[in-house]
Amino acid sequence: MSEPEIAVLVPCFNESAAIAKVVADFRAALPRATVYVYDNNSTDGTSAIAASAGAEVRRETRRGKGNVVRRMFQDIEADVYVMVDGDDTYDAAVAPGLVDRLIADDLDMVVGKRVETHQAAYRTGHRLGNRVLTGLVRRLFAARIDDMLSGYRVFSRRFVKSFPSSSREFEIETELTVHALELELPVGEMKTPYYSRPQGSASKLSTWRDGYRILRTVLRLYRAERPLPLFTGFGISLAIVAIGIAIPIFVTYLQEGLVPRLPTAILATGLMLLAFLAVACGLILDTVTRGRRELKLLAYLAQRAPAEERRRN
Repeated sequence: MSEPEIAVLVPCFNESAAIAKVVADFRAALPRATVYVYDNNSTDGTSAIAASAGAEVRRETRRGKGNVVRRMFQDIEADVYVMVDGDDTYDAAVAPGLVDRLIADDLDMVVGKRVETHQAAYRTGHRLGNRVLTGLVRRLFAARIDDMLSGYRVFSRRFVKSFPSSSREFEIETELTVHALELELPVGEMKTPYYSRPQGSASKLSTWRDGYRILRTVLRLYRAERPLPLFTGFGISLAIVAIGIAIPIFVTYLQEGLVPRLPTAILATGLMLLAFLAVACGLILDTVTRGRRELKLLAYLAQRAPAEERRRN
């Protein structure tokens, strides 16, 4: 039985202070793997340093981590994909365990759950944002992942080649998580140390700006993947308001046989019509969503299962 082909994918932008160590560490931890560094318009010599360290360097000119990940997934052919940020905050020694877990349990994604080595490794705003956003995804999508925004993940070929990415920035991790949840793919988590950035390296993640983008992505994905409960909720809310407005009108009509507040009656009628319309939209969009989900599942099933691939080899 042949060994699986492993690709280490490293998206980076201006990581000259860390990239040489990242490449060296992952080449040592996974000697059979090919390390691909995707440079996202760096201006500090990141590409040359990565190439000198033994990585295969490629470039993505469209700015944003989401654009880089989409390009990596399109270009690279492998059996197992290890994706890790190029800032040297993740432990390469954990990579073999993540890969073994993916293969042994026939999973499609294993997330490196970050465990802080010390307080400075994880800024307070990032820690709070991750907790809030992960909690929101757990509630909306019944997630089974505790660290949704981790940049250290291992994927199967089936996952990578069926992932229809649309994110441009740091919301890509949210999209990866929701893709696995919506197709009910087998996923897992393993704890991994999380270190402070080396001197000279700065975080590209903005707590407020990127937090807002991630929140917007969560809500967009919920609208796209769960339209029926969303629009049904809108419809029920509008119906409750309409009934609340209409009750005094009905009481007055029963007592006096008159409708003295005609504009209010029209408003109640309009709100009730909107409520029915919202539910109807939810039903229609749910049908569209089911069709789109089936297409993604077909793309996933078009790839041979890892266990079958190993048996053939």
